[in-house]
Amino acid sequence: MGSSSFLDAGLKEFLDAVPARTPAPGGGAVAAVVLSLAAGLTAMAARFAPDDWKRRAEVVGRAEELRARAEPLADADAEAYGAFMAERSAQAVERIVAIPCELAAIAAEVADLAARVARDGNPNVTGDAAAGADLAAAVASIAARLVEINAGAEDERVGRARELAAAAAASAARAAVADMS
Repeated sequence: MGSSSFLDAGLKEFLDAVPARTPAPGGGAVAAVVLSLAAGLTAMAARFAPDDWKRRAEVVGRAEELRARAEPLADADAEAYGAFMAERSAQAVERIVAIPCELAAIAAEVADLAARVARDGNPNVTGDAAAGADLAAAVASIAARLVEINAGAEDERVGRARELAAAAAASAARAAVADMS
């Protein structure tokens, strides 16, 4: 990619970089971008909630905070993976585990927020909130898998990442039910 940051690249440039025979952007970077989009959908759907929904501003604000946390993880993941490929040190391994751990935690919270918006928000954008929950749940699952691959199945962080993925999946299921009602 011509840009030094995935966030500064155009969408087409990023989409073209994903299938290239390069180590990045890989699964972690793509997951971070998808999580940013999930949080954005959640914030957008929450903004359409009725004026009398007392949690609207809080949910919008938190979704935007989570989006801001997820966005830089795309570049961080690519940098961490590059460092790991170059040096394979304990510090490099720690970085390629810590980033998907953070993705899983953010994803679980985004999925929960999206489920709340799907349940309590504007019925005209329930599908958008549910899409945010589904995307966040997918990211949590990807992140849990990356933690296991990078840390090893015996690492205690694997269990926590799996718990977060299960929580995100449950939130997505709640959002789907709200979308159908």
